[in-house]
Amino acid sequence: MTNPARFRDFICDYTRLVAAPGFTESRMFEDGGTLLAALVAEDDWLPEVCAQPHPQFYQQYLLYCDPFERFSVVSFVWGPGQKTPVHDHCVWGMIGMLRGAENCRRYFIDAPGQPMRAGEQCTLTPGMVDRVSPAVGDIHEVSNALSDRPSISIHIYGANIGAVARHVFDPASGTAKAFVSGYSSPLMPNFWDRSAAVRASLTQ
Repeated sequence: MTNPARFRDFICDYTRLVAAPGFTESRMFEDGGTLLAALVAEDDWLPEVCAQPHPQFYQQYLLYCDPFERFSVVSFVWGPGQKTPVHDHCVWGMIGMLRGAENCRRYFIDAPGQPMRAGEQCTLTPGMVDRVSPAVGDIHEVSNALSDRPSISIHIYGANIGAVARHVFDPASGTAKAFVSGYSSPLMPNFWDRSAAVRASLTQ
């Protein structure tokens, strides 16, 4: 991590956005999507501790959670061959691709208790942003598009996503099962330690 100020600025800008009068999901997707695209356009700010793959499971590292849990920011690290089950979010969310590539396939429930309908697969590459929500399409399956190295995406959600009761689905039957994702680490990285820069300013 060489430029933690980039992430600090993103958090400040996003906090202003969600606190602004008249904040709506459509404004979040438009203005917030622009902020997320600018964040993932540069790969100089993510701490290495939040970029580490696991040999068996994809990792979900909490980077920041708003004090009022209006939004959270998470880095997802996908090892080769790793993927999610088919799942939903129950809140708005956006996915910004930082490194590598990610495959996403949406699923649709045409009738309760019936097999789910699979949509077309799309691939996210660095700088691209996708969105999810109950209003625009909330159920998908995500996988690392690369077979030889990890991929990393940055997600922002309209809640403390690790504590949201959500669902995983069996596409063949449409059966839903409740789950809570939690996070892959009990710790968050410290983007706000500016002590070295302040000390340096005292000697100038």
